[in-house]
Amino acid sequence: MPQAAAEVLSNSPEFTVSELSSALKRTVEDTYGHVRVRGEISGFRGPHSSGHCYFALKDESAKIEAVIWKGVHGRMRFKPQEGLEVIATGKLTTYPGSSKYQIVIEALEPAGVGALMALMEERKKKLAAEGLFDEARKQLLPWLPQVIGVVTSPTGAVIRDILHRLEDRFPRHVLVWPVRVQGEGSAEQIAAAIDGFNALPEGGSIPRPDLLIVARGGGSLEDLWSFNEEIVVRAAAESMIPLISAVGHETDITLIDFVADKRAPTPTAAAEMAVPVRAELAVEISTLARRAFASWRRSQDARRNELRSAVRALPGVTELLAIPRQRFDRPAERLPRALRANTHIHDRKLAALRGRLTVRTLQSQIQQAKERVARLGMLAQRNAKLLIERRKIRLEHIEQLLDALSYKSVLDRGFALVRDGKGAPLHSAVSVNAGTALKIEFADGTVGATADGDMVKAAPRPKRGGAKRTVPSGQGDLF
Repeated sequence: MPQAAAEVLSNSPEFTVSELSSALKRTVEDTYGHVRVRGEISGFRGPHSSGHCYFALKDESAKIEAVIWKGVHGRMRFKPQEGLEVIATGKLTTYPGSSKYQIVIEALEPAGVGALMALMEERKKKLAAEGLFDEARKQLLPWLPQVIGVVTSPTGAVIRDILHRLEDRFPRHVLVWPVRVQGEGSAEQIAAAIDGFNALPEGGSIPRPDLLIVARGGGSLEDLWSFNEEIVVRAAAESMIPLISAVGHETDITLIDFVADKRAPTPTAAAEMAVPVRAELAVEISTLARRAFASWRRSQDARRNELRSAVRALPGVTELLAIPRQRFDRPAERLPRALRANTHIHDRKLAALRGRLTVRTLQSQIQQAKERVARLGMLAQRNAKLLIERRKIRLEHIEQLLDALSYKSVLDRGFALVRDGKGAPLHSAVSVNAGTALKIEFADGTVGATADGDMVKAAPRPKRGGAKRTVPSGQGDLF
């Protein structure tokens, strides 16, 4: 190396590795503080355990590392996915630990319709696998709803078209839940409106809709993207109120169309699906009424003809009564003779009885009856005396038993019954206080007394089989 070149190099400022890395970091960040980069997401495996996302953006010939911090990722409406072409907005920075640069992404959006279509198709497969698009989940629309809830922008032409069409066909009570239909936060507002209508109570101050219409005018795929968001699709799938999706024009397809109970090609068509035409209903009712009246007249005419045919086939009154009259005439001819014969028979029986019925016979029967009554009277008197005697003996036994059990028999043996002033018997000395008025009942009368309060404890009773008996002196012991 020439001596001059060596002197120049030796005079250059000297950096540490950290100083050089910091200088490069400041240069890159100052120069590229805000950039938009288009590329394909590569190496994305979902958020890290820390919540941050690490991947790369690449094109045909280059690749740049990318990072999305946890807080930014949580606020993103459009999330990164592997293989998706996107436009990333952020700033460049360096990572001194590995001597490389990377982009810190602050916003992410799909790059073109192709990317959105791929994302929509992938999301459609995922939701279909969960069964959200099954026909068995779809509800029938009410034939004539009383209240219709509309989720749309309050300022667009959509709500005016729906209201005008309802007014022309069959005016109904309409509740509008105003929402943004595109842009940041629109998906959350649409989902909240669907949930809000379903949360209205039956019979509340705000009537609960019988039918929902989620509507928006036509637009590009990006403009209609809010109706492809999972939060909107799941809210529509969980709606207990039948729902019509009317998003875009006939050729526009969004994911809410697959979960809705009915899809309308336009918002105006949704209003036509919601209610019938009142004038057509009036004509149809009039036609049905005429047909019903004509059918009733035909039925009456047919029954009248059947009745006339049945009348002609029936026999006349004379024919119907001819045989019964014959049967009645024959007994009527025999009746006078039979009455006379019956009278003669009863007269002969009465004469026979009259011959047997004499005064002596009556007297004999009366005498027999008197004797029977006398015998029965004697028998009854004897039985009554026997019963009274038995009752008297039983009463004497009961009286003897009562005397034996009565406390007076105890008084006759020299005992006394002590009562308090109210006449209640006293059972122990503990219940008697000084000055207590007492009544002492003997066998021959009752004496009043007053307790002096001195209680003498009774000597304990000797126990059976206890102390050995002492024999008085001068008397032998039998044992």
